[in-house]
Amino acid sequence: MNPNSQDISMLKYNRILLKLSGESLMGAQGYGIDTDRLSDYATQIAELVNKGVEVAIVIGGGNIFRGLSGAAKGFNRVKGDQMGMLATVINSLALSSALEAIGQRARVFTAINMFPIGEHYSNRRAIEAVENGEVAIMAGGTGNPFFTTDTGSALRGIEVEADVMLKGTRVDGIYTADPEKDPTAVKFEQITYDEVIARGLRVMDLTATALCKENHLPIVVFDMDTPGNLLKVCEGEPIGTTVY
Repeated sequence: MNPNSQDISMLKYNRILLKLSGESLMGAQGYGIDTDRLSDYATQIAELVNKGVEVAIVIGGGNIFRGLSGAAKGFNRVKGDQMGMLATVINSLALSSALEAIGQRARVFTAINMFPIGEHYSNRRAIEAVENGEVAIMAGGTGNPFFTTDTGSALRGIEVEADVMLKGTRVDGIYTADPEKDPTAVKFEQITYDEVIARGLRVMDLTATALCKENHLPIVVFDMDTPGNLLKVCEGEPIGTTVY
């Protein structure tokens, strides 16, 4: 389905970088990939593209392997991070397969050359893909150890000239404390990058937050697990928390 001018005129964001956590793909099963959750995400993303939004995606790998956790258990940090990069490639391939199964074209780019598993990442090729109605899924983080997928998301969002970084989580925004542990936690509707850093809020790591600040890339943290929220955010509904 081709987007019409009415659909596009209703959008607040025309090109987005969607950051998904690997843990979110687990669903309720505790490890790996929940196919129902994957299918739900693919449906929401395809709906967005049909409305005219250009979509680039970065997925974490924590549902399979997290480099920092591996290092704490004795893995060499560099090799642990490289294992984490491979986990993001697995998740990216799974999402691209789910998208293609419902008729939405998708292309996987990898930070290190892994042809034919994915196309070696270039920002120009990724931009061409989203402009042609494909979902660009960018795997492998930055391709370097010691950088998280949050930082990779910030970098890729800037490189593909996204209007916003949408961080899909299982909570509906940023709070003064972890709302799952502290019932008195208060939600922010908006918050500055500097206040996120000053309060020590774990929205993203410091490098990612600083990169977004320096390049004026706003972040919206929202609940991705509620169907329809992704489209509502792109249409400008006050869902989640905006970091500016």
